[in-house]
Amino acid sequence: MKDHPTALTHPDARVEIGGTGEDTPWTAVCRYGDLTPGRGVTALVSGEQIAVFRDEDGTLYALDNRDPVSGAYVISRGLTGSLGGVPVVTSPMYKETYDLRTGERVDEDGGAESLRTWPVRAVVPASPAARGRARPRTLTDWRPEEPGFWERTGSRVARRNLLVSVFTEHIGFSVWSMWSVLVLFLGPEYGIDPAGKFTLTAVPTVAGGLLRLPYTYAVARFGGRAWTVLSSLLLLVPTLLMAAVLRPGVSFTTLLLVASVAGVGGGNFASSMANINAFYPGRLKGRALGVNAGVGNIGVPAVQLAGLLVLATAGAGHPALLPLAYVPLVVLATLAALRWMDDLPAVRDTRPALREIIGDGHTWGISLLYIGTFGSFIGFSFAFGLVLQTQFHDQFDTPVKVAGLTFAGPLLGSLARPYGGALADRLGGARVTLAVFAAMAASSALVLAAARAHWVTVFFAGFIALFVLSGLGNGSTYRMIPAVHGTRADRATTLIGFAGAVGALGGVLVNIAFRQSFQSTGNGEWAYAGFLVFYGVCAAVTYGVYGRRRLG
Repeated sequence: MKDHPTALTHPDARVEIGGTGEDTPWTAVCRYGDLTPGRGVTALVSGEQIAVFRDEDGTLYALDNRDPVSGAYVISRGLTGSLGGVPVVTSPMYKETYDLRTGERVDEDGGAESLRTWPVRAVVPASPAARGRARPRTLTDWRPEEPGFWERTGSRVARRNLLVSVFTEHIGFSVWSMWSVLVLFLGPEYGIDPAGKFTLTAVPTVAGGLLRLPYTYAVARFGGRAWTVLSSLLLLVPTLLMAAVLRPGVSFTTLLLVASVAGVGGGNFASSMANINAFYPGRLKGRALGVNAGVGNIGVPAVQLAGLLVLATAGAGHPALLPLAYVPLVVLATLAALRWMDDLPAVRDTRPALREIIGDGHTWGISLLYIGTFGSFIGFSFAFGLVLQTQFHDQFDTPVKVAGLTFAGPLLGSLARPYGGALADRLGGARVTLAVFAAMAASSALVLAAARAHWVTVFFAGFIALFVLSGLGNGSTYRMIPAVHGTRADRATTLIGFAGAVGALGGVLVNIAFRQSFQSTGNGEWAYAGFLVFYGVCAAVTYGVYGRRRLG
């Protein structure tokens, strides 16, 4: 083919080879200037050797490098020339001659052998600024399950989207759980009792849980990049509202409304997981989703550490500094998604699969187990600081003392999540989940005993164990989902989103349990006893429904 004159003189022009399909991506193989007229080079594309030639007037040709007569990969070393006005190459083995344009054999002896030809072109690279503008926002071709495509293009694109997704989800978790820290700033001048503070931590939990299901659908409806940009930008609403209303004298109703808006941060998890799931091949989905979820969950201890920094430097009288500190991070996450993320081709609507799984008993069984694992993790993350401050007020009489400890549990629970999945891969999801719930019941008993005896160190250790175990259970429970639905990937994906939404609502139950216990008895003992019973029920369900089948 003839190339544009600019490509023939530009020092950075590159030679690209395309596939057989119209939508097959092009693969760069060398610089145009590296080709010498009359001499070929060998390129490896999708595991196939291709001979590339350039003639005197700048035309490029690409053919199979394998000689069909001898079977040797030598065509790139053949001699080029013209035969009756036809551009040809002669094999160095048995001197067969082939048309460079069509690959057909044209020598006097004739023959049925021919060479496969490939589309080839010379392209002038755009300037860095132009590349940023020209990169398509929607990928027209995405085949992650094909090894050649994944190696050439897919892994790099997926990794870029994963990194941005991890960052935006991390910020979303921080905004969602920010009220777990802000309640520590609400001193006597705000006139809110412990029961009211537990309500403030429960409201964003329920809002985030309810938003997870529509956020999952939003990716298919709007595209992963477009929805990430929008959902990240929405995080400015709760952060700016928090900064605006957190003043002594603000009404409790106003705080409840503002706290509910923070639920948009909880919805980000579902859309992020659905988006990244579509970018990766099946053999790598577990690892990619583990990284996405694990680093996202670390947004909880991150905001608690940020709250500790504000308390230690500015004091409890300046709660607005915490949400204001996240405003530039939200903007940065939005710009990163706008600049570096991609939309994938339209994916199948998951609503038919949702209708199917609603009537499946396993849907509710898995959701119950996820309430016990993720619901415990997010519920304890929101409430633990307030529990310490209320249960052991003598030891934790200032917000700084509380904030200096509360981040440890969510951090360790987040880090434990990938290990739960890894253990489930080795031992089975049901077996690991059963062990987790048995250990959580024992830890609840320890916490209850420590609360009654006022053993603060043992109490703290018991809660740390609950955080770690809930993190392990998050991974092992999710590992059970593919085993439940086998080859029905659409139903498995839908169940992941549904269980994630229901599990988040479990965090509300944790906060309600604490609220009622402290309001009725002045301590959390009823709540701890309730957790013990619930984890026992979850263990029984795991063993009775899934354990005997060695599921997962």
